[in-house]
Amino acid sequence: MKLRSAFHVNGFLVLLGWLVLTLFFGGVAVFGFIAAGDGNPPALIAAIAACVVVAVLLLLATGLTIVNPNEAKVVQFFGRYIGSISEPGFYSTVPLTDRKSITLRVRNFETQKLKVNDADGNPVEIAAVVVYRVFDSFKAAFAVDDYEEYVETQSEAAVRHLATTHPYDAHDDARTSLRDGAEVAEELTVELRDRTELAGIEVLEARITHLAYAPEIAQAMLVRQQANQVVAARARIVEGAVGMVGLALDRLAEQGLVELDEERKAAMVSNLLVVLCSDRATQPVVNTGTLYN
Repeated sequence: MKLRSAFHVNGFLVLLGWLVLTLFFGGVAVFGFIAAGDGNPPALIAAIAACVVVAVLLLLATGLTIVNPNEAKVVQFFGRYIGSISEPGFYSTVPLTDRKSITLRVRNFETQKLKVNDADGNPVEIAAVVVYRVFDSFKAAFAVDDYEEYVETQSEAAVRHLATTHPYDAHDDARTSLRDGAEVAEELTVELRDRTELAGIEVLEARITHLAYAPEIAQAMLVRQQANQVVAARARIVEGAVGMVGLALDRLAEQGLVELDEERKAAMVSNLLVVLCSDRATQPVVNTGTLYN
């Protein structure tokens, strides 16, 4: 079975015809019973026939239904799926049917803060928001027990799986960390689409909304992050300082301002690196002698 359109016609025309016929045959039944009371057997037969027609009209009235915008009505006739109505409006469909409303609006769901170990084994807290909508009302109604609960369960499972396959922080460029928002969001969205397609659900977007180390290791990891940042900053400073020292020596050699032997070059490099790499203000020392005395 797959999604198909159920039989439906304009409900206003059906309602107008139903009112006219009900009033007409109702009047025939009333006058027929009155005439039958005066000893007119054919009138009694006509009254009974009119009552049967009115009963049939009342059964037809059970097929009237209203479909709201961004909503689908899944129509079942004594347990058999006969189709869905997705166009908003007032319709008349098969009478004596069960009609279940399935919303087609865009919805969002935010998972709870889940505690899980990342790829490096560190406990982290993670949560995500999932934006989805129903695109197949048949699957949403019959493929799973409750499509909303199904989305919630699959979202939490996908977030847990994502957290276990990526580290909180990547210490090299070859790995994707949980803090790489765009890449992680795309991966989570693709995984959820695969998980929820069988329920007629289209995941529009999934994005991490909360990410933190678990409280028991948060302080230690904060110190580690600070140390990593300090090391990275010092490495950048040293890299820049070496470039500046090399540039200074090259310019001095090009302009011929002073000739330096290897020992004087080493002393100059040492002094420049101390000045450029120090995290505190350096104190100048005036040399009144020579480099060798």
